[in-house]
Amino acid sequence: MDTARIDDETGRAALATVRAAGVGNVGVADVGDRHGVLDPGWIQNSPIGHEEPKTRLDPGQGVPAVPVDAATVTTAVGYTLQLLGEKSPGNAVEVRVPPYGSIRCIDDPFHTGDREPDLIETDAATWLRLATGDLRWADARARGLVRTSGDHADLTGHLPVLSIP
Repeated sequence: MDTARIDDETGRAALATVRAAGVGNVGVADVGDRHGVLDPGWIQNSPIGHEEPKTRLDPGQGVPAVPVDAATVTTAVGYTLQLLGEKSPGNAVEVRVPPYGSIRCIDDPFHTGDREPDLIETDAATWLRLATGDLRWADARARGLVRTSGDHADLTGHLPVLSIP
């Protein structure tokens, strides 16, 4: 079932709201907060998707995390996935950002319809940073922030999908 296209105004507004929740820490500690080391407790308890407003202090710097409602995160993730699909149409790779969305993208002439797509999976915070150019694909892979399977599960050259100053 096809979903309705998220218009640019709505998608950019949701993305701006999520980004305003913190400087680079949409559920992920800013790399400067812990000397480049992510705090798994901070990620696990990130403000993204919590229904009740909740403030959590990052133990690295005491920076408050601002809650963002699940609908806004869903819109931001959906919009950026949609942009990836428009920029790199195809069915060879499936990008999953559970539980917020997924998309099939990237054309591969050797990928036939009877073959399952290669998979890329990550969390919403990492995806939004990748999609907007705040995090490079190679860095996300090196830090273990994305899970991949298949020879073509690579978004190098397909990201960012949107540049926000």
